Amino acid sequence: MRMLLRVCLIAALLTCYVLLSCASEHNKRKGEEFQSNDKNANSNIKVKRNYTTAHDGRSKVVTPRKKLKKTGSKIGPRGDNSCTRLGGICQPNRFICQGRYLKDKCSGTKKRQCCMPVGAWSVLCAGHHNNRVRACDVHGCGAFNSKRGNGLHKAVDLVCDDYGIVNAPFSGNLAGPVSRKDPAGNQYDGVKLLSDVDCVKLFNIRPYRYIGPVAQGEALGYLLPLQERFSGITSHLQLQKCDGTDPSPFI
Repeated sequence: MRMLLRVCLIAALLTCYVLLSCASEHNKRKGEEFQSNDKNANSNIKVKRNYTTAHDGRSKVVTPRKKLKKTGSKIGPRGDNSCTRLGGICQPNRFICQGRYLKDKCSGTKKRQCCMPVGAWSVLCAGHHNNRVRACDVHGCGAFNSKRGNGLHKAVDLVCDDYGIVNAPFSGNLAGPVSRKDPAGNQYDGVKLLSDVDCVKLFNIRPYRYIGPVAQGEALGYLLPLQERFSGITSHLQLQKCDGTDPSPFI
């Protein structure tokens, strides 16, 4: 009985030894396969790196950037209110305007301008029913572009009475005193009147004031007599637009 137990124990030990040796052999083979796989992966990575470095040596084609020109366009009004509140209509300046065009009053391109209808100014000289242009006398003519010495008369002479009241032709603001000299050296003083639309200079008058707002038809001053210096001349005030254009259509 004891002999049988010894034989069984020895057989069990041999079986365990065989199983352990097989397991260790299997683990060893797995480790070798894993190491070989790692080596292959590392070699592939090296090959890829060498390939990329070889391709990095190629000359890259650089496309030059195009320089964009900055177009400095002026920003005009966002709407047409600046024109419509003056009684005008915004339209392309290629269209016929029965009055005149004003710039920088309309939105859009510069060719789109404000067409202002011709609006008559009120009578400047008190006691007169209309603005009568001075006719020709011994000292010249009062119409626009009439001859004055070696030049042209860039104003309009309106007949007034000596010391007569001179009224504002339109509503606006007085912008200070003005003066001019004729070719003979005679000096004429006056005042400047401007609005959002018009700008004029009035000469041969003595203003009550030089600064401040005025309403259309309000008294600006009185006419200075010219008969004392120019015998035989028709008493008049001189109306000149600030831009040198003809004021005749407005009077």
